[in-house]
Amino acid sequence: MIYYLKHKNLNVLEMEIDEETSTIVKVFNVIEAEHIPLGVRFEHQIVDRKALNHWFKGRSIPASRENIDRVLEEVGELNTGGLALKCYGLSLSDCYWICPKGSDLDFDKINFFENNFSKDMGEILFGKQLDSFSLVSPDNTSDGWLKKKWIILNEDRYLLKGASGVFRQEPFNEKIAGMVMEKLRLPHVEYEVIFEDGMPYSLCKNFLSKDTELVSAWSVYSHFKKPNHLSAYEHLIESYEKIGVVNAVENIEKILVTDFLIANTDRHMNNFGIVRNSNTLEVLGAAPIFDSGTSLFMSMPTKVEVDDIESKPFAKTHEKQIKLVSDLQKFDVESVLELRDGIRTNLSQNSFMDKERIDFVIRNFEQRAKLLLELMQEQRHMQSHKMI
Repeated sequence: MIYYLKHKNLNVLEMEIDEETSTIVKVFNVIEAEHIPLGVRFEHQIVDRKALNHWFKGRSIPASRENIDRVLEEVGELNTGGLALKCYGLSLSDCYWICPKGSDLDFDKINFFENNFSKDMGEILFGKQLDSFSLVSPDNTSDGWLKKKWIILNEDRYLLKGASGVFRQEPFNEKIAGMVMEKLRLPHVEYEVIFEDGMPYSLCKNFLSKDTELVSAWSVYSHFKKPNHLSAYEHLIESYEKIGVVNAVENIEKILVTDFLIANTDRHMNNFGIVRNSNTLEVLGAAPIFDSGTSLFMSMPTKVEVDDIESKPFAKTHEKQIKLVSDLQKFDVESVLELRDGIRTNLSQNSFMDKERIDFVIRNFEQRAKLLLELMQEQRHMQSHKMI
């Protein structure tokens, strides 16, 4: 079937999609090259179709999502790309969508930022069985492997996200990460912990609107070919600067310091990025830090000795990655040590964690902060030595 890739009501390009496989098999005509999604290169009048398919797959529920096979069977879809097509590829992250050619659909009347959407898909993803349902929902284009759904509260859009593992720790980690960033005075998304049927969930308000959109760091990174002599970190900084991000180094360093402190093991390039104006394409700056739940030693047994922590996306361990930060003195790490009581209060709400486990998390969190203070002192000493 023939579709337009649209940016709001602007036709960006015309393409054919195989609906059985949800694959873009041909691009016929590029109409507004400037509005092709970042990360999809357009060179010599040819769209990188492989990258375009990667972009489209990236706005579908991943195959790793909990119970997704059951969900697909229940709604009668072969793959999660089919779910995305059922809601025209609309999301609450940007203003792109997929419109059948010849349709009179209008973005202003169907976008999820301003218009109501079906709750059915969210209910199905959370395990409910429905006799009838509508699939016009932003839940069809939500990423990540944890179960989640969008809800509307007082006309605002909120994301409700679940937890995993023995300790069901992610929602509490999101709250604690916010407490850390508050101390460091870093822009971040605020998360609250709520409970449904005794299970913890994180809840956060969407920080985007129909006039702003998130562009992942991966999209920026892959938009430009990486020279062999540049590291991944250097290439991302250079790519940020090419599209007009101000203070690119400082913005990335904020993430690296936060992730070191909370021992985040899953900061891949699709869960941070930049925000731009969806009308003018002007880059507005780095996105507030979000999605920090896979942290605070959540997958480590309580009695294990915490040593080097796995990291992403620039080095395999945080001890190596933190060395990319040019000036640690900019961060008020000492203030983070004041969070002991607040962290205990937060984690004490989690019935899946006993006192021993909570003590384990707090003890190792404080060790991370003290280690960073030691690294700051070493860096200060080295810098003063160079000045002599």
